[in-house]
Amino acid sequence: METTPGGSGKGAYPPRTGWQSTIGNAVPDPATSVTFTDPTGRGEPITLETVVVTEEGLPDYPQRIGKIPQPDPHYVDVGMLYRFAQVERIRREQPAGTLPLHLALRGHMGTGKDHDIEQFAAQLRLPYYRIPMTGEVRDITLIGSVKLYGDGLGGTESRWEDGDITRALRGPALVNLSELNAAGAETLFALHGLLDRYAALDLPTGETVPLREDVRLYGTMNPTDLRDYAGTQTLNKAFADRWVIWEKNFPDITEIEAMLVRRYPAMRDNYVHHISRLATEINRSFLSNDPNTRVETPISLRTVLDRLPVGLMMHNTRRDPLRRAWETMVLPHIEVYDLDHYETVWTACVRKGPTDPPFGS
Repeated sequence: METTPGGSGKGAYPPRTGWQSTIGNAVPDPATSVTFTDPTGRGEPITLETVVVTEEGLPDYPQRIGKIPQPDPHYVDVGMLYRFAQVERIRREQPAGTLPLHLALRGHMGTGKDHDIEQFAAQLRLPYYRIPMTGEVRDITLIGSVKLYGDGLGGTESRWEDGDITRALRGPALVNLSELNAAGAETLFALHGLLDRYAALDLPTGETVPLREDVRLYGTMNPTDLRDYAGTQTLNKAFADRWVIWEKNFPDITEIEAMLVRRYPAMRDNYVHHISRLATEINRSFLSNDPNTRVETPISLRTVLDRLPVGLMMHNTRRDPLRRAWETMVLPHIEVYDLDHYETVWTACVRKGPTDPPFGS
């Protein structure tokens, strides 16, 4: 593959024309730089140097470089990476008076929040640490604790063992605190100093671990509402104020079409359109304020990009492959009281699926 620093690589992605050309893309050259483009066409391209992780001063160097994610060739940036790059550019330029900002994405299930953050780490060549903030996580899990080890002589000795965040902070890293609002408030309090002007963790051993210049802190969360996001809670206002929180919405029909075309270039246009429209209409109903028409289960990108295409492959010889894929890969995930509305949307958008094979020239 031919590449130029900060430019596009020939053959890196399927060619895009028409409506697909409006979707943003990050074009990496791991040795030098990466350029992010604004899918709206309003902003200028942003070129950033990629991170070079060196062995010097990193005892965990082999493990750390193994955590650099690979760019997903099927990923479509609908604008989030460009927004990340805008903040990253200012962070690197360090204008007078500015402090590091920490970004969190809030959105419903299956909108691609964690994948966006992982792909930003992949483009910058930063080791990626995804730390799940479950209700079982405690401050000692994140920061560390003293543990007892056998000394080989029948006795024991105590040693400090870094927690997940402390370990990540000791070298170049992009840290994703996934599901921020699932952790207890007492756990999050331990991170206040790291996230504000102090920008460091004070360990019980007396050591201070600063926020390095080559560490970025990100987070994700589901909305706190009446939907079934068991274990989530409203963030403490003092903790929330330490983040820039951006909404991650469901993709629109054009964006879903672009994702399907990128990932499955052999999928026929009529299938691409039907799947995209079904997902868009269901998710529009999910966001509705009308309790008479609102469904409680959205269609996630996992369903659109993973399950439904596999369902089409399974049933490609059937008379109506899309209907069979819908019945085997979508409806089993739906609450019983949502089934009627899902079927209403199916009838309005498709009624009867295409009879030609789902994939082909």
